[in-house]
Amino acid sequence: MVLSFRGEFNQKVDGKGRMSIPADFRAVLADGDPRCPDHPLPRLVVLHGPHLKNCLHAYTIEDMAEIEAGIRRLKRGSPERKRASRLILGKSWETEIDKDGRIVLPQRLRQQIGLEGEATMAAMGDYFEIWNSKTFEATEAPDTDEWLEEQDDDYDPLTLIDLPDEV
Repeated sequence: MVLSFRGEFNQKVDGKGRMSIPADFRAVLADGDPRCPDHPLPRLVVLHGPHLKNCLHAYTIEDMAEIEAGIRRLKRGSPERKRASRLILGKSWETEIDKDGRIVLPQRLRQQIGLEGEATMAAMGDYFEIWNSKTFEATEAPDTDEWLEEQDDDYDPLTLIDLPDEV
């Protein structure tokens, strides 16, 4: 069974960039790291760069390997492969969760998203986003609220996806 990231969590970030990864997310990361459970500290890959705007994306090792395989399928030397390599592989950082369930985000990544004080980690299924909590509240929450206000009162978000018919 493949686990996926679910939920939204706010975590404190100290001056050195240490922040806890929620236990629910750590379970998904361990499930997606081939060296676990033999090695109890799961790894993750954090994507960064200006194309992500206000957040970072965190993937399991297996999901990142799938992304890398997709890049390898692109024609060598093609502009698409070069772009994907630069924006994904070149803008990625692999780390390991410590025994206390934390990672230390490098200063350059914290600066990219203006992260200090508190981070919001928002599940996106096969990855999770890391935001400055204030930025998340100022941009993403109002955007969702505005969109929901445009929907009917009995709107069901399951209509956004194509579910198989019940048997």
